[in-house]
Amino acid sequence: MRMGFADNLKRLREKKGLTSSDLAAQMYVSRSTVSRWENGSRLPDAAMLSRLSEILGVDVDTLLAAAAQSDEHPNVIIVDDVKPIVLGALPVLEEVMPNATVTGFTRASDAIEYAKANRVSLAFLDIELGSTSGLELCRTLLEIHPRTNVVYLTAYKDYALDAWSTDACGFMVKPLTSDGVREQLTKLRYPFPTGGENK
Repeated sequence: MRMGFADNLKRLREKKGLTSSDLAAQMYVSRSTVSRWENGSRLPDAAMLSRLSEILGVDVDTLLAAAAQSDEHPNVIIVDDVKPIVLGALPVLEEVMPNATVTGFTRASDAIEYAKANRVSLAFLDIELGSTSGLELCRTLLEIHPRTNVVYLTAYKDYALDAWSTDACGFMVKPLTSDGVREQLTKLRYPFPTGGENK
């Protein structure tokens, strides 16, 4: 996400005809601060984003667009209401997809809020999420971003038919394994670079 934002900021600054020193002066920050934003080592806070959008003549959404849409470091999520399953899955997903930012959630509502702020390239969803259905969560994630790949992760094979009615691209029976994830990556509807064997 940082590199997507950095590239977008530099492009917008140059389009405006500003040097990094010009932007720093208008922002009342040091030139090194702008350099850090543009090399991806630091992100501006909310107040700085608002000021940047005014100076560059774009809204904040446009300023953040490249970061949200970049697959350089894709966002991968796993949603399961059992915390040990989420914690156990994180290192497996990070091993198979070293380029990805992997985030776990135990509540569907938290995953939805994350997806609204970050483009999710791949979501592993438990089907039974307490009072919420993973099938419904899939539909919501695809409404937020239609190019999200969704793979169901469940203990029950009987859900397979229901799963295919939601435009998901994969179905795994627990437990999540490295080989199983690699196999699913070959079936993604919208492939992305993972940095692993399937890159």
